[in-house]
Amino acid sequence: MNLWKIFFKKHTKTSFKKQLKDVLGYSPRNISLYQTALTHRSAKETSDQNNERLEYLGDAILSALIADYLFKRYPYKEEGFLTEMRSKMVNRLQLNEIAMKMGLKKITVFNKSDVSLKISHIFGNTLEALVGAIYIDKGYKKVSQWVNDRIIIPYMFIEDLELLEINQKNKLYGWANKNGKLLEFETINEKIENGRRLFTIAAVVNGKVIAQGKGFNKKDASQIAAMAAMKTLGITNVDSPALD
Repeated sequence: MNLWKIFFKKHTKTSFKKQLKDVLGYSPRNISLYQTALTHRSAKETSDQNNERLEYLGDAILSALIADYLFKRYPYKEEGFLTEMRSKMVNRLQLNEIAMKMGLKKITVFNKSDVSLKISHIFGNTLEALVGAIYIDKGYKKVSQWVNDRIIIPYMFIEDLELLEINQKNKLYGWANKNGKLLEFETINEKIENGRRLFTIAAVVNGKVIAQGKGFNKKDASQIAAMAAMKTLGITNVDSPALD
């Protein structure tokens, strides 16, 4: 099945170019490069036709650009603060939300029948691939400007990020310690879906499963489980009272 052919039956090539221009802010020269950046491996398996290689490149470039931005914005902050801020700005959940707001879901080609993709961050990954494509197409100076104008300024509210606690497991552990609760994260399922290992992690408080999280690695799955557990328990911060 050629998902690009199906895609273009629904969206003409002209329509795709317009949507891509709306996201990019300019008309790209190499359309096929951007088609690759917007193609998830669930649609095309070969590495030269899906966005995994561009995602790898874009991830490194975006991380470097964010590091440069923070280095200049905070001339007197120590390395630990800069590293934590960079993690807040480029974590998978944050990038996925930004990609959705930018409209990447509408122009990303992926296998919509793959249920496991509903819990993944493929649009954040696609955003990284897009950064890689812009770098190849336009060069470092252009991609630097694009990241600043299209990602950092409109979507990354730095003052809010300074106060954000992104490690939900740490927050939940802090709450459990303060309230005398035993918190554990247990792997309750592990299976292969479409060639990828999918983990299900449970957040367990005093022997009771409070919530579960799924992810393609244990770290992401446990963070999702912790976030769901805090919502179930009504926890906003470590000082929230325990509900018996």
